[in-house]
Amino acid sequence: MKEFNITTTCIKEKHYMVDTSKKIEEIKQMVEKDKYFTINRARQYGKTTTMFRLMNMLKDKYCNT
Repeated sequence: MKEFNITTTCIKEKHYMVDTSKKIEEIKQMVEKDKYFTINRARQYGKTTTMFRLMNMLKDKYCNT
């Protein structure tokens, strides 16, 4: 059963959340073009969740582990 999350990164299987995949794809394209972006929203708008999802999307290409 899903629940509302107000404390940490949202996980779509566990928490209610808005589909931000289009927005994250736009940010990914900006990163690939070496462009800057900002995420500036009020509390509980999904800033941390957006960055977490973006990191997971880009880590294979940009992280050396």
